[in-house]
Amino acid sequence: MPDYGQELRFGIFPAPDADAVDQVVELSEAADVAGLDYVTIQDHPYNARQVDAWTLLSFIGARTSQIRLAPNVANLPLRPPVVLGRSVATLDRLTGGRAELGIGTGAFWDAIVAAGGPRRSPGESIKALEEGIAILRGVWAGSGSVNVDGEHYQVKGLHSGPSPVHPVEIWVGAYKPRMLRLTGRLADGWLPSMGYADPPALGALSEQIDAAALAAGRDPAAVRRLYNVFGLEAEALAELALEQGMSTFITGVGSVRDVQRFAAETAPAVRELVDAERARRASQPEEASTRHTVTTSATATETVAAQAKSAEPHAGSGAHLVEIHDGLRAELAQLRDIVQQVMAGEEQAHRARNIINELTMRQNNWTLGAYCAQYCRFVTGHHTLEDRSIFPHLRRSDPALTPVIDRLEQEHVVIHDILEQLDDALVGLVSGGSGTAELQRVVDRLSDDLLAHLSYEEEHLVGALDRYGFQ
Repeated sequence: MPDYGQELRFGIFPAPDADAVDQVVELSEAADVAGLDYVTIQDHPYNARQVDAWTLLSFIGARTSQIRLAPNVANLPLRPPVVLGRSVATLDRLTGGRAELGIGTGAFWDAIVAAGGPRRSPGESIKALEEGIAILRGVWAGSGSVNVDGEHYQVKGLHSGPSPVHPVEIWVGAYKPRMLRLTGRLADGWLPSMGYADPPALGALSEQIDAAALAAGRDPAAVRRLYNVFGLEAEALAELALEQGMSTFITGVGSVRDVQRFAAETAPAVRELVDAERARRASQPEEASTRHTVTTSATATETVAAQAKSAEPHAGSGAHLVEIHDGLRAELAQLRDIVQQVMAGEEQAHRARNIINELTMRQNNWTLGAYCAQYCRFVTGHHTLEDRSIFPHLRRSDPALTPVIDRLEQEHVVIHDILEQLDDALVGLVSGGSGTAELQRVVDRLSDDLLAHLSYEEEHLVGALDRYGFQ
């Protein structure tokens, strides 16, 4: 299957167990601070051991500021589409446009019936979902009336609204041919899970979505490919993106450490592997057209390495390093700008002693904290990939580079220590234990050391990467 070129995104799905609901909130807050894209919650209204998904999502929305929220997936037989549509729109408004909708036809019919819902055949379930999607989008239109005269849902003359504040995506959990065709025709995303659709099966399933999308006059790339995963490392996820077209990975988590590792190590490594291979393919379109000869049993790292070795020289590899560094430089400039804004706000707050301004300043501190934390993970992820993969490859390819790489690895340790100091300064700022002077000092040192490090690395490694490529 092709790489659709979709933006890579990452999220979590903690289990909404009633006995551990505080931990679910803690994991969601950690994912928000870590810069992940989604927190998703199972929706099993008949399960006495789990809390209600929509109430939990609303509470998480109030405790977070950036991360997007979605059921994974909403149980349509027990969520009437008009009520569901208004619930989604309300959550989207309350969270400033952070709601999405994963939805399914329902599966555990005895439990659904026990909870007062209908029992539907596979064909009836698909028809009900199609009607439900029409009602959802009618409610979200925000003007006119909703009229759906279906076999399972009849909505006649309902005033449309409220509308969400952003175009909410509908992701369908689908595995069978008719559901896959519906996904290709109507959905904004496809959301399968490992265990129901293991990685080797994804290609054949995705082909059916593509065919249905084309038959409906849609671009198959308009259907986002999401995947609930368990225990896959960065190389495997990168291969799923490059060879199967999956672009959003939602992982099960059981601890804050799981969240932090996924955000700080796995996600950046996947992005860097995929970005490097996409850049290589863009520079060699003829070879890119034959990439499906690579079997899915190879890891993404092996795939990238094998393809890189087939081209001499590795034009573009050094330029890609500069592109990554330019992104780090631009983010650093944004970080410095945000620090200056917060410092200006703090001075105004002290002068005016206005409680409203104090609250605004408090919010600015939290926003700065989330931004700085995300930037720290970006830098750390880039350095981790270099230390584990790129640098060993360059040492083997050209032993004369050893002194340069030794210095760069030592600088990675120094920069990591500065990032730890930045985190400590943020904790003091947000908690009110210290002002911005220490934060400014650390940011200044980070700027000096990181910019010098990037320049030295480019001076000595751009040519080597063009000769030897990425590992």
